[in-house]
Amino acid sequence: DIPAVLNDIKQYNDNLHLCCLMTYSMLLRPHREIRCLSFSDFNSDFTVLSLDGNRVKSKRNRVIPIPSVVQRELQARYSLVLNRRVNVFTLKEEEHHKDYFKGLWTKYKNQSVLIEPQQTLYSFRHTGAINVFEKTGSLLKLQQVMGHSDMKVSLTYLRGLEVKQLDVEDLPEL
Repeated sequence: DIPAVLNDIKQYNDNLHLCCLMTYSMLLRPHREIRCLSFSDFNSDFTVLSLDGNRVKSKRNRVIPIPSVVQRELQARYSLVLNRRVNVFTLKEEEHHKDYFKGLWTKYKNQSVLIEPQQTLYSFRHTGAINVFEKTGSLLKLQQVMGHSDMKVSLTYLRGLEVKQLDVEDLPEL
């Protein structure tokens, strides 16, 4: 139940909440792509995020639309600083250390009754990927939104996804 978990995380820590929200809804990687975000990475109305290739694992530029729920969170934070160069999470020009979200997640998980032991921050990305595939049915679109350079990597996100039983009507006809 993603909404319930995100609500619980919001009660725990606003930074972790925004990180999980972006990991799930924008399919960003939490430890670098998200942690290092500054307001200048977004367009002026927070509807598009642009990351150049040196900031993403695939080394390819990524342009990602921003869901309205994330836009509202970003606009609220930006109203506190009004400086586009500052980090979204520290609200300063410096960013948190590389294990910041890992530590927050561990502390949250230890006190949460909603999170299973095997769940990680990346579980939000995996769940978001499955939802994109279920909505679009397109492996190519999934690969693009995940920022993967190889479709085989995207397919690993779909492991364990229940595939609809093949019916005789689905088979090609002569």
